[in-house]
Amino acid sequence: MSKFGSSSNKKEVPQASSNSLSDIVFMLLFFFMVTTQMRETENKVLVKLPEASEVAKLERKDLSANINIGMPVRHLQAMYGTDARIQLNDSFKTTADIRDFIAAERDAMSEADRSFMTVNLRVDEDVRMGIVSDVKQELRRCSALKIMYAARKPGGSN
Repeated sequence: MSKFGSSSNKKEVPQASSNSLSDIVFMLLFFFMVTTQMRETENKVLVKLPEASEVAKLERKDLSANINIGMPVRHLQAMYGTDARIQLNDSFKTTADIRDFIAAERDAMSEADRSFMTVNLRVDEDVRMGIVSDVKQELRRCSALKIMYAARKPGGSN
């Protein structure tokens, strides 16, 4: 009898256990569900932000109301044309609708935070100032006086 080479005593590699595979998949799924933030509104206007020499970051985004002004995206141009449009939440509106929009945004905030609300204007760099002036006049009428213009750093992208 030899000590080496015994064919009846071969060791086989055990198969990998797949019992915990489903647990790992569900843990990953749960992780991505918890950490992913969904976009609240769909951009219906093209906005290429203008460059600014001084840029400050908005501290509390939850206290801001966003107004987008720009040309409609390509698939909506057949319906709305190529003129600059105002987007409030997920729909195109006019300056007359801004008062209701600001009132709804204020109602969604707590009483203590309403005085800190900032209106964030995201305006395309090629939009004429007439529509921006109209929006600002309507914001004055509804006492939304804290306005921030979104901009990009020089040399940066949107």
